[in-house]
Amino acid sequence: MTPPATPVAPPTRRDLVAELAERLGSSHEARFVVDEALDRLSRPGHRAPGATLDDAVMAEARALAARRAMGEPLQYVFGHWPFRTLDLVVDPRVLIPRPETEQVVEVALGEARRLGPDLVVVDAGTGSGAIALSVATELGPVAVREVWATDISSDALAVARDNHDALSRHAAGPLPPVRLVHGSWLEPLPGRLAGAVGLVVSNPPYVSAAEWAGLDPEVRAEPHRALVAGPASEGTEGLADVEAVLLQALSWLGRPGTAVVELAPHQAHAAVAVARHLGYDEVRTEPDLAGRPRALVARTGG
Repeated sequence: MTPPATPVAPPTRRDLVAELAERLGSSHEARFVVDEALDRLSRPGHRAPGATLDDAVMAEARALAARRAMGEPLQYVFGHWPFRTLDLVVDPRVLIPRPETEQVVEVALGEARRLGPDLVVVDAGTGSGAIALSVATELGPVAVREVWATDISSDALAVARDNHDALSRHAAGPLPPVRLVHGSWLEPLPGRLAGAVGLVVSNPPYVSAAEWAGLDPEVRAEPHRALVAGPASEGTEGLADVEAVLLQALSWLGRPGTAVVELAPHQAHAAVAVARHLGYDEVRTEPDLAGRPRALVARTGG
């Protein structure tokens, strides 16, 4: 008589993480992928390390891992990514939000509080809307009268609009108006804002063409125009858009006012010199979490 077959135990979360870690070469990413599949299928009961998984969760996780194994950035694979207090829609139309930019926002919030309430804030080159929506959420309508978010890419503005709509539906409290407009840096702002903007924040492209060629392929999967800039007028490679934002901001900032602009650490000295040459009254840099100069802070009117 043939003995009964031994039942095969259904796979657990730990089993699936181990399987995908071998495929991806990273246990850390494998855990992210499995948790994303669980979140998508709304099965929180499966989160415990020993819990068994159903076929739908395994299929979803393996599909996500397959895209990641082909070299697609994890943020694009998931279609969203956390940024400060937000969970943002992120796809190949926009730059992936990074911790360095989170710290730039922290610097900008400090400047906003110094400048006082009822500010007009501009996010020049908004991309996914990360900076504009963080400022609106974290400062609120008492501190901020309105936020203007510009971008030359209509595709990027569509992503920012999706993120703004989601935030508007789920925000815990009231938000200041966030106005999304198409155009280059500060050019699309209405004339009534000349001299009335308190704070300009921007994460412009600052990678040189030579640097771009040597970047990791995952980074080069992001929009080229959101990463790469030409030389500034004084010759520093990759600094043209930083200079353009600083120059345009002077026509819109009040006195006092501040421009906070993200840059590469090796550009800090040149960027400070450019800002001073343009006529800003007070210029300094602030570090990122690794201690490298990352945010240029250029003030008008003391």
